[in-house]
Amino acid sequence: MGKRILVVDDAAFMRMMIKNIVTKSGYEVVGEAENGKQAVEKYAELKPDIVTMDITMPDMDGIEAVKAIKAIDPQASIVMVSAMGQQAMVMDAIQAGARDFIVKPFQQERLLQAIERVLARSRR
Repeated sequence: MGKRILVVDDAAFMRMMIKNIVTKSGYEVVGEAENGKQAVEKYAELKPDIVTMDITMPDMDGIEAVKAIKAIDPQASIVMVSAMGQQAMVMDAIQAGARDFIVKPFQQERLLQAIERVLARSRR
């Protein structure tokens, strides 16, 4: 069975793009969220294998959402996907518990590599 993914981004087109990339590669998208608050609720409900998380979103940003998800499940696998390439944001995301970071716009291969790498690490 394919690994289950929760896609979190406030832009519908970005969620659709990520969804298309991962489903073509055999993953199952079990849910979507357009802000951090929804992401935390969906994570608790769906228990996905991995989450792709935007940083800049309304209601609750991605870094706060990562912290909240990690409080629910310290083993959560989260890949940050953001246009914010600033070093401080990357460091905040990693310190909050994200396992990898991708800067938009990204290549399809880069997204899949990050997901594979994070999932491989979580299997150990």
